[in-house]
This record gives sequence, structure tokens and C-alpha cells, in this order.
Amino acid sequence: MLYKEITEARKILGIPEKASIKFIRKKYNEELKKWHPDKCNENKQICEEKTKEIIKAGKILLEFCNNYLIDFSEKEVNQYISGEELWKRKFGEDPLWSSIKNN
Repeated sequence: MLYKEITEARKILGIPEKASIKFIRKKYNEELKKWHPDKCNENKQICEEKTKEIIKAGKILLEFCNNYLIDFSEKEVNQYISGEELWKRKFGEDPLWSSIKNN
């Protein structure tokens, strides 16, 4: 799969360079509902063409996501920890910090 194809598919669905699979699905469904020939207020032929374009874009991104190797290394996972978890790692479960947090 070429970068150009993926970029074009992203643009069709209105997806930024970084997105979760959940967000990709959401945008795909939103665009499909918007342009589906049964619900679209535009010319029926335009709606049908746009629907086909959206479906193709969705397939391209889904294929890429299904073949993408997800990095579960400690370094990668630690990039996405919450602020609370980061705080606990730095300062532990000390009651002093807990009482400050609850005030």
C-alpha cells in the first residue's frame, strides 16, 4: 500500500495523520451516513459516487490498520500513560501526596 493512497483515503474521510481505530470508524460512519444515496440531499449520482469513494477509502485504511504492527514495547506504552499514573510512578502512593490531591 502506498503512502499516497492512504493519505488520499484519510482526506476523503477527514482523518488527521494520527487517529485511533475508533475515530477512523466514527468518521467513516459519519461520512457514509452523510453521503448515502437514500439520505443525501444532493444529486443522486453524486451521492452514489461519493458513497463508493468513502467505501473504498474505508477499505484502504482498514487494510492498512489490519496489517499495521502495533508496538507494545514498554517505551511505546509509557508514552500513553495518564497524568495520574505518571504521578504515582514518580511519587508513589505516599499519603502526603494523596491528601494534597484530595484538597
